[in-house]
Amino acid sequence: MSEAAEAGGAERDPEAVSKFVEGFAAQLVEAGMQRMPARVFAALLASDSGSLTSAELGESLQVSPAAVSGAVRYLSQQHMVSREREPGSRRERYRVHSNQWYEALTSREAVLKRWESALREGVASLGAETPAGRRMSETLAFFEFVDDEIAAMMERWRVHREKVFGTP
Repeated sequence: MSEAAEAGGAERDPEAVSKFVEGFAAQLVEAGMQRMPARVFAALLASDSGSLTSAELGESLQVSPAAVSGAVRYLSQQHMVSREREPGSRRERYRVHSNQWYEALTSREAVLKRWESALREGVASLGAETPAGRRMSETLAFFEFVDDEIAAMMERWRVHREKVFGTP
């Protein structure tokens, strides 16, 4: 489906859209994301439907299906996109959801818990009073703090989102 059709007939400037996609992708790359997943994510975010096929992504980004596949695999693992089967077709669509940042951030909770567990073991192994143990204790305290803050922030976000955008 063309962007004009997606936008309910409103014309979009493909050059401006492409400029946004590449610019935002560059920002994501600067923040540490791999280039191709950043481009795919930005393209999905810029589509009105929030959903594109591999062929549509490849065409708009001028990349191979293999490049799209690898990028989508990474983005799926990061909980930033989901795969959906088109009804009556073998084709998959890749979708970015309005709450992708929420999902991506909350999925980090499991990682933080594993790091906290490993750090607790490190403190016990090294001894809390050794220089390395104290350093590890401070690192553990930081991750525990971040974990608590993320949980509280996500709850505030849910309330704020509902107030601004209505029922999720």
